[in-house]
Amino acid sequence: MNPQLPPGPTAHAAFQTWRWFREPMPFLEDCARRFGDIFTVRLAGFRPVLLSNPDAIKEIFAGSPRVLFAGQANSVLKPFLGQHSLLLLDGDEHLRQRRLIMPALHGERMQAYGRAMIDIAHASIDTWPSGTPFPLHRPMQQITLQIILRTVFGIAQGARFARLSEILAKSLDIVAWPPLLLPLMQRDLGPLSPWGRFLRLHKEAEQILFAEMRQRREDGKLAGRTDVLSMMMQARDESGAPLSDPELRDELITLLVAGHETTATALAWAFRWLLGNAALLARLRDEIATAHEGGQLAPEKISRLELLDATVRETLRLQPVIPLVGRVLQEPLRVLHHDLPVGTVIAPCIYLTQRRPSLYPEPDRFDPDRYRSFKPSVSEWFPFGGGARRCIGAAFATYEMKMVLATVLSRVHLALSPGYRPKVVRRSITLTPSAGLPVIMTLLPARFRPTSAVPKVAEAPC
Repeated sequence: MNPQLPPGPTAHAAFQTWRWFREPMPFLEDCARRFGDIFTVRLAGFRPVLLSNPDAIKEIFAGSPRVLFAGQANSVLKPFLGQHSLLLLDGDEHLRQRRLIMPALHGERMQAYGRAMIDIAHASIDTWPSGTPFPLHRPMQQITLQIILRTVFGIAQGARFARLSEILAKSLDIVAWPPLLLPLMQRDLGPLSPWGRFLRLHKEAEQILFAEMRQRREDGKLAGRTDVLSMMMQARDESGAPLSDPELRDELITLLVAGHETTATALAWAFRWLLGNAALLARLRDEIATAHEGGQLAPEKISRLELLDATVRETLRLQPVIPLVGRVLQEPLRVLHHDLPVGTVIAPCIYLTQRRPSLYPEPDRFDPDRYRSFKPSVSEWFPFGGGARRCIGAAFATYEMKMVLATVLSRVHLALSPGYRPKVVRRSITLTPSAGLPVIMTLLPARFRPTSAVPKVAEAPC
């Protein structure tokens, strides 16, 4: 280990990597108990310095993006997202693409997507089995995938929609296998190998997306469309240049991966914590009952529900889908009495920071009411990262969670399958409930129904 780096566990990198993949939460907690607010771990290929002190994290988030490279820290994702992905860019190119994409995902745009989110959730619920255990994570994946395809990709139905839905679901299922994050495993050994299957599906998805973009330009119907893809196709930078098709492709794949799998997992965790708290569920249902207009759930009212908002915040605090964010130092930096050299990966740890007892009394308890008297700073609650690199889709994700939670809780009663004991398991970079969170559903008396007939949510392997 570099003597300039803070101390950390001395076990072989292979063992630490195994723990990081198989038991990430106990591994982080063990390190924090032994080494405190800053420590270095040895993983396959790199040596990140993890940080959980809010004051130090505040300095990191406030630092210049020209000194703290987030794109370089995310390089492990390049084979999945593409070289033009916003998550992999730094400097001027990152700023350019962020400015072009941001308007399509601004908070004010959410109202246009809310009704589609609710209707897609209704259509999914109509297919759930009653009285029989089923893994809730899967329909959450299907819902968030359909939302992405309709609101971001702007594809609502037809053969192209069905095939793209199938391809993307299969691709994400393949890359959920954690070892594929290692370069050693990214080898095309033919169409039956995991990486070979992924590459062929990725190529077909790319062809569908390019065909969709080409057709929209030929039809001349971009103006007036509200989906994210159409808005990005019309965006121009300061020199009048648009995003290229490869740039659009990589940003769409990024929005899919970042906005589909992560939101589905966050929703599954929300239900995991809610289903053990009958009193909180009753309060939430009472609050959701006030969010109707003309007999229908109203997106603008759902978005303003205080307890629902606190429930989403507490879910993302207690069980962040991704446990840390990274920056690569382009200049030496002193952090908590340690002089870190150029090239160091410094990683504010979301999981450890958001479970600090000094910030969150009884940190292991799910308690949305804690936000009545406490408003955490951006370095004390940061499931979407922070600073200039805060997730561009944060508003979209939290809004989507509210729409889906409100719809589900207004229509069904869910209970954890008898004998189920939730554990954390890894799906690629995300941390999900074990066994997909098996639940049993019973229908509640109908209150709110879709405003119109909605195509059933396509069944896709997840």
